Amino acid sequence: MLYLDHAATTPLRPEAAAAMAPYLDGEFGNPSGMHGVSRRAKNALEDARERAAAVLGAAHPLDVVFTGGGTESDNLGVAGVALAGGRRGGVVTTAIEHEAVLETGRYLARLGCPFTIVPVDGNGVVDPDRVAEAMTPATAVVSVMAANNETGVVQPVADVASAVVGRGILVHCDAVQAAVSRETTLNGLGVDLLTVASHKLGGPTGVGILALRPGIDLEPVIHGGGQEVGRRSGTHNVAGIVGAVAALEAAVIDRKRFVADVAEARRRFEAALAAAVPGVVFTLGGVDRLVQHSHLRCPGVDAETLLVRLDGLGLAASAGSACHSGAMASSHVLTAMGMSPADAAGCVRFTFGWTTRPEDGGIAAAIVVAAVKALR
Repeated sequence: MLYLDHAATTPLRPEAAAAMAPYLDGEFGNPSGMHGVSRRAKNALEDARERAAAVLGAAHPLDVVFTGGGTESDNLGVAGVALAGGRRGGVVTTAIEHEAVLETGRYLARLGCPFTIVPVDGNGVVDPDRVAEAMTPATAVVSVMAANNETGVVQPVADVASAVVGRGILVHCDAVQAAVSRETTLNGLGVDLLTVASHKLGGPTGVGILALRPGIDLEPVIHGGGQEVGRRSGTHNVAGIVGAVAALEAAVIDRKRFVADVAEARRRFEAALAAAVPGVVFTLGGVDRLVQHSHLRCPGVDAETLLVRLDGLGLAASAGSACHSGAMASSHVLTAMGMSPADAAGCVRFTFGWTTRPEDGGIAAAIVVAAVKALR
């Protein structure tokens, strides 16, 4: 199977597997305990925290919160700020955010928090000035993703952050997709809270990281024993956390090679399709997008039908986000960009990853060409 659905999840990096191995067997301790077995787990946990802080640009290791995934980190980053100190602070976000942010905003609105969704242009890019205009004295947090998970379009996060400076409003950024191929730090993006997810980087599923600037007060969204300095309760997934940080570090070390190989694979893929598939439409052109994303439609071919045919031919791809229950649904991202329902129903996302070879682009294109010709 040629796997081009890395934006959904990606294979485990060997560095992550090796780091996890001891904590899946002999080193099984709960880091909240007092005895030697627990202390060894605690040491591994805090070592991982220090390393994550270094990669993500957190000022102190305790400015890193380990969670159960990117969704939970987004929930904590947005709701945690909006509800901190017993307030009902407002949230401003964009129409193309991940559901982890949008649904959190809608939940907060039901609690009485002001919630505003800022539209995007036809390329799926938000205007920082419109974000600034949406802010009010009640706004507690602005959340803008670094790059969209469906299209790969990069957002002007630093410009948004500049518009917020001096207004007493915090900026949260979902960098789950961007961290795969771009430098992602708090200072680099100019944000106050930053979400990454392990399994997009070659780490295990079920681990997320929220990095934040010092002194930020967060209301927990998961209550219990008060782990993670009271910000996130629940027994730590030590093996997963250790593997997640190993994958994060490996992704940074591997980034130059990754970008070169993936860029060449995508170039070959899109060039071959443009030459062999009449009428193929690439969703985005001339706009900054992540190197690993290719988003397109072949007029006259339904995306779901094409995906089934591709799967049978040994190619895995997707029709947008993999974070729904499994049913095909209209993409809120494409709708926000002004795409018609008919065109949106034909869009397919091909995403390359750390296992991709340059020649995979041509191989994948040949499979897509054969599938489209058969369906047409």
